[in-house]
Amino acid sequence: MTSTAGPPPTGHGDGEPQRLRLLAVTACPTGIAHTYMAAEKLAQAAESRGIDMKVETQGSIGAENVLNDNDVSTADGVIVAADKDVDLSRFVGKRVLMVGVAEGIRHPERLIEQVRSAPVHTAGGTAAATTTPAGRERSVAYKALMNGVSYMIPFVVVGGLLIAISLSLGGHPDPSGGLVIPKDSFWMDVNNIGVIGFTLMVPILSGYIAYAIGDRPALVPGMIGGWIANTGSLYDSKAGAGFIGAIVTGFLAGYLVLWIKKVRVPKFVQPIMPIIVIPIMATTALGLFFINVIGKPISWVFEHLTSWLGGMTGTSAILLGTILGLMIAFDMGGPVNKTAFLFGAGLIATGNQAVMGMCAAAIPVMPLGQGLATLIRQRLYTEQERETGLASLFMGCFGISEGAIPFAAARPAQVIPANMLGGAVAGAIAGLAGVKDAVPHGGPIVAVLGAVSGVPMFFVAVAIGTAVTAVTTVALVDVSERKRRGELVGHGVTVEPELALVGAGVGTPGAGAVVAEQWAVRGETVTASVAGSGGSSSPAASAVGATAGADSAAADGAPGFGSPAEEPGMSPTPEVLPEALPEVLSGYLTEQTVKVRLDAGDKEAVIREMAGLLARTGKVVDVEELVATALRREAQGTTGLGEEIAIPHAKTDAVSAPVVGFARSAEGVEWGSLDGTKARLVFMIAVPEAAAGDEHLRILALLSRKLMDAGFRERLSAAGDESAVLGVLSEVG
Repeated sequence: MTSTAGPPPTGHGDGEPQRLRLLAVTACPTGIAHTYMAAEKLAQAAESRGIDMKVETQGSIGAENVLNDNDVSTADGVIVAADKDVDLSRFVGKRVLMVGVAEGIRHPERLIEQVRSAPVHTAGGTAAATTTPAGRERSVAYKALMNGVSYMIPFVVVGGLLIAISLSLGGHPDPSGGLVIPKDSFWMDVNNIGVIGFTLMVPILSGYIAYAIGDRPALVPGMIGGWIANTGSLYDSKAGAGFIGAIVTGFLAGYLVLWIKKVRVPKFVQPIMPIIVIPIMATTALGLFFINVIGKPISWVFEHLTSWLGGMTGTSAILLGTILGLMIAFDMGGPVNKTAFLFGAGLIATGNQAVMGMCAAAIPVMPLGQGLATLIRQRLYTEQERETGLASLFMGCFGISEGAIPFAAARPAQVIPANMLGGAVAGAIAGLAGVKDAVPHGGPIVAVLGAVSGVPMFFVAVAIGTAVTAVTTVALVDVSERKRRGELVGHGVTVEPELALVGAGVGTPGAGAVVAEQWAVRGETVTASVAGSGGSSSPAASAVGATAGADSAAADGAPGFGSPAEEPGMSPTPEVLPEALPEVLSGYLTEQTVKVRLDAGDKEAVIREMAGLLARTGKVVDVEELVATALRREAQGTTGLGEEIAIPHAKTDAVSAPVVGFARSAEGVEWGSLDGTKARLVFMIAVPEAAAGDEHLRILALLSRKLMDAGFRERLSAAGDESAVLGVLSEVG
């Protein structure tokens, strides 16, 4: 809640007029570009008005330039420009203005005026918020789901790979078939550690969904709720609710905490609400609700599914295989999956091994299919997703279907149907061919170790099912991305990348330096450092592509570098002296990669023209792949920064070395920029996958500050030719 107050306090008390002191916090869901742009704009606006301002940015590697107790105690007001939750408890008693991060970029002067009369934040209250929309954004539910998925992925990968490694290195064939790890062995310990990772996977997903909605008080009920959902014995079910149950408990916990926060309580209770009262109330209510209300239907469905399957054993093997494949693929370890699995496993003892053969063929299809999809169409996936895809392929070989869960949780509408289709095909083929499995496990590993009869057809079933899943996934995701891209162009708004919603905080008023530091810490190049943040790129991005080992322009044969073709008697201007030009962006941007007037009139055409410009250097080995990678980045979120600037970029091995280009458009190109301006100044950066280097982080910081300087932009726009452009850019360093 909020309360009004009189004139803003000065926070100084020495009897003399003092400069106004303001604080700011900027944050966006991905914690990259817009976070720092808003910080820079607010700092500039404050400085121009003679106001002291300290800005804390909350980005993807944590908080930087953190506001301390002394900062808060002497502040006259706080501006929170954020599209994600920010802890406001430290600002109790201060005037707090809450806006979207876009407002910090668009109207910093207005915010500085508004904060002087903003309501005073009270304990347990919420700050006043403006209602100016920043454009269409992802829903809170979507952001929360992505937050949970991002935190869950390491647990899936670590748990799955440890289990697979322990089976492959520590297991041995059992006389009855299958793979057994000796008890009390080293590899059994490794296996147990992997099992713990898998066990924690579901509570982590639930907990961080809840955290994204209800902040820290929701973390405990979310995690405990997820554990309950995954522990079927608590509600008389042989199988837990799996990751689908975790999604349910995550959202229930988050919104339950939000509701409890709105309840008015006595003032003396307010300090203990977020750490004691809310977690206890929400955890107890959610746990009892799931066990006694939601859990019962899950148990009932499980029992009746088992009975229904039991009545189908005499029916067509193809139909039964199709149904089992659909069930196995639906929730990957959840109650539906386990119903089919336990049904097949239970029939082994009766001598019917064909049903388990159908299940065994379907089990690896989901992780193998999703991993294959990331290889088929890499441009549709983020780098993190591609890495998860490789791990998923490895897990699929060992029959660990949970390897596909991150993909299903992130894109359920596309991935789950594709999984089910591939699983159904694999199960039907195995049923038709009479494949049998003598052990309760699936995947290629059981066939390699002799537990499967009809091995050739088993592998045919797995291969076809995997291909069906991969192709269907790629098709559905591609359609979804095209639809999103169409909405982006139609509305001129930004979208966030799929799996980049984790993070809390980064920052310094000198935004460029912070982005550079973030880039270094995360070990990523342009795509990670500039992507996201509501789908925009940092102005600093145009330098991050300049990584690792500058090639001299002379070696590339660039004109204007003391070329023997110079006419006698010509006196070059200072900006084209041989010793000056290599200093422009450390030599990654040369006269070869500058064009004073673009011919293209739309975004895709500009990117193609810029790619051709970069190809002049001889460092581009595949122009089409470079274009495709840059367009994929645009589909994730526009790289239009506003202020008539765009910085398309690509991290790809389509280039052999970092290269930067610059071009101008007289008419401007619609780029979906946050402030609605057309892009007239376009930088394009291309770096190899492995590019890195501290020197280029320095350029990133310098360029970031320069592009925020209106005078610098004016000089860049007015430069008459390529040499003059290089002269202006030499101001960067």
